[in-house]
Amino acid sequence: MSEHSVIEAALTVGLDVGDRFSQLCVLDPGGEVVEEVRVRTTPEGLERWTAGRAPFRIALEVGTHSAWIERLLAGKGHEVVVANARRLRSICDNPDKSDRVDAEQLARLARADPRLLHPVSHKDKETQATRSLLRSRDVLVRSRTKLINHLRSTVKVFGARLPSCSSQAAAKKAREHVPAELRDGLLPILDVVSELSAKIQAFDRRIEQLAAQQYPQTQVLQQVPGVGALTALAYVVTIGDPSRFTSSRTVGSYLGLRPARYQSGGSDPQLRITKAGDRLLRRLLVTSAHYILGPFGQDCDLRRYGERIAARGGGKIAKKKAVVAVARKLAVLLHRLWQTGEVYQPLHLPVRPTTPNE
Repeated sequence: MSEHSVIEAALTVGLDVGDRFSQLCVLDPGGEVVEEVRVRTTPEGLERWTAGRAPFRIALEVGTHSAWIERLLAGKGHEVVVANARRLRSICDNPDKSDRVDAEQLARLARADPRLLHPVSHKDKETQATRSLLRSRDVLVRSRTKLINHLRSTVKVFGARLPSCSSQAAAKKAREHVPAELRDGLLPILDVVSELSAKIQAFDRRIEQLAAQQYPQTQVLQQVPGVGALTALAYVVTIGDPSRFTSSRTVGSYLGLRPARYQSGGSDPQLRITKAGDRLLRRLLVTSAHYILGPFGQDCDLRRYGERIAARGGGKIAKKKAVVAVARKLAVLLHRLWQTGEVYQPLHLPVRPTTPNE
């Protein structure tokens, strides 16, 4: 009997993970609850409970603790199914929701068919460390943006305005425009903004170094103007293995850049994008799309595609749709370049036939 068959014939476990304690529900092969127990959400707590048990299938929702729990239990020979929490409406919308109910629901879904849980895959430790680097930079950038917005709104109350400039130059250029009455309260904020900018620049240097040395595939993606080391590295560590997508077109859906759908009978309304997948990468792709469609973007198929959508009318809404559409096409293009390694062609123009005199 194969290992998979042994697991199928054994127990099925649902694990509702909490920050301090987790609830376990165990089903026998007939689907009857044979054990319900609460354990500490620590490696020691789970190891004590699993000690001496035969391989089983265990289901848990993706979250803060799911990565190390999956590594721990899979290392002991158990089949671990990490469920996509966004797709489990039967759990999150349950009017009788509780830890015990959620654990049993996870166990029953895993026993019936693990595909009902829409399983997700965790990255390895090295990739997760790289992702933490990218997210730390993102936290600093968003913190700096909030502080600059606070500065701009505060000085307006006193009839003043800070000069228009980049976030990096804000601390230097805004200092002399702060009203005297606000200097005690705002100059320390400017000092923090300056420190954050220095930290962000250090992160950028580290990201460029990491992309060049440990992720050489990012160089292929950076052929596209508007895609730098940051976006390329975020793309590579988020996608992981490009071969897991049967078609490059599915990457846009994976990153939440396709419109949601709620078709029923004769009704098929146009909805917003799903916003599934990694938020940081989606935001970076949208930023790249803004550059491609902006004043410094070069003429290319992506730009022309976005301009056609924006030209359909609708003002700002049409422009937003164009940006999202370009971001989606960019995600598809990057996957294609990664898989093939081919040279990026901004414009796919037909080849002009040569004349006898040429």
